[in-house]
Amino acid sequence: MPSLREVFDRAAEHVKSVSSTGQDDQKYLYARFKQANVGDCNSSRPGLLNPRERAKWDSWNALKGKSADDAMREYISKVDQLAGTSFQSEVSGS
Repeated sequence: MPSLREVFDRAAEHVKSVSSTGQDDQKYLYARFKQANVGDCNSSRPGLLNPRERAKWDSWNALKGKSADDAMREYISKVDQLAGTSFQSEVSGS
């Protein structure tokens, strides 16, 4: 079975080909992608003049303390929900 990271990477590649996700879903996926790859938010909150970046930052910062594995699992689950894929079934231990 592929590793969680391998399935996550494939799901992330798949998202690049899907252009019709709403803003809330985009923020959800962005936050989990960043948490899985970077960890806890490590940058300053963008100012009021940059509302899109501020919203993305808020979404990511809300995940403080979440493990990379949990973030990857949530990301994969959301991609499956949005795209009708079955990446989750490929994750070992699920």
